[in-house]
Amino acid sequence: MFWQMVKGAILRQGRQLLFVALTVALGISLATAMLNVMFDVGEKVNQELKAFGANITVTSKNSSILKDIYGLDDESAPKEYLKESDLGQIKTIFWTNNIVALSPHLNGHVTLDNGVSVPVSGTWFDHKMDLPTGEVFVTGEQYLKSWWQLDGEWPEEKEENSVLVGKDLAASLHVKKGDTLSYTNKDGTKGSFIVSGILTGGGEEDGEIIAYLPTVQKALGLEGKVDTVTVSAMTTPENELARRAAANPKSLSIKEYEIWYCTSYVSSIAYQIEEVIHGSVARPVRQIAESEGRILDKTQLLMLLITVLSLLSATMGVSNLVSANIMERSRELGLLKALGATDVSVIILVLSEIFMAGLAGGVLGYFVGIGFAQIIGHAVFGSGIAVNLIVIPILIVLLILMILLGSLPAIRSILRLRPAIVLHGR
Repeated sequence: MFWQMVKGAILRQGRQLLFVALTVALGISLATAMLNVMFDVGEKVNQELKAFGANITVTSKNSSILKDIYGLDDESAPKEYLKESDLGQIKTIFWTNNIVALSPHLNGHVTLDNGVSVPVSGTWFDHKMDLPTGEVFVTGEQYLKSWWQLDGEWPEEKEENSVLVGKDLAASLHVKKGDTLSYTNKDGTKGSFIVSGILTGGGEEDGEIIAYLPTVQKALGLEGKVDTVTVSAMTTPENELARRAAANPKSLSIKEYEIWYCTSYVSSIAYQIEEVIHGSVARPVRQIAESEGRILDKTQLLMLLITVLSLLSATMGVSNLVSANIMERSRELGLLKALGATDVSVIILVLSEIFMAGLAGGVLGYFVGIGFAQIIGHAVFGSGIAVNLIVIPILIVLLILMILLGSLPAIRSILRLRPAIVLHGR
């Protein structure tokens, strides 16, 4: 009997309940889109910020503090190096899958045949690195420095004397693509660089020769050695726990340490790199790490605000529609109460109708919201947004709250409704 009454009411109030369903669908669609984007935006923002380069720098523990922190080189201090053969260990840490790219560097000076001493930096360009696990990891500057502009081509590592020359150095040496620069190696043998491209990077690389790592190692007499390693890793924005751990991991409790170590904070990844590279210090590049956190926090806050505002607007819309519906049906509801229906039974009847309409609107809104999320993903990030199933129970709770809050004015009206008054038209 009850469900027959609900069915009859829905059929009679079809137009009004359709507006309720559409209002709910609008609110749920925006909430679905924003929540899915919010849960997936961390990875998207990380991927976008990887274009700004490495977020971790690894150096020798005994290197000059001035060089590590300020980029200043104290030539009088004895220089320490990392072993190139140890670099594969970086891909064996707990967060190995978060290591997007890495590149070693060996810096020094070589003297050209014209007597000019020029800065040179040895690195990898598009390098296949054999890992201790037996896998091959392709990495290098091409994957770290996407903003570099080349007048020419990237050097091919099979041509070990192929180099990039920074635009400022190229201008002072009057060299162009295809030119050859001869120099003398540390052991007295002759070598030559073939310019494959002129580099514009906007940093110190504009005044350097960027060459294949083994070539520079031979030129400087430092085979198997590197100065620094730059690492690009996908990270989680740091919180208070991560900042405490970065200052002193020993200050954490066992539980806090486990949480920090098993979360992909930039500080925990750097710590794990230090564990596998003997005699190393891994430091986050704070400008990038902090930018990731700020951008992600603000983006997620924006998504949350849009979600809250859309649901509040939908709740107000539902409230107005339901209140108007109750006013139109006051005689019908008054008759039910006159025939013996209690306030609770009338409220349950009305709420059942609204919940049926809200459920239909919620299902429609969910699928429309998934479409909105994909549009946002492709428009902002150039890729789709992952559909997160955890959003569904959140939406169910929000839908129930929306309908209950939107129905409060109607419930108040039902409680105040007096059959004698409404049935006599007064």
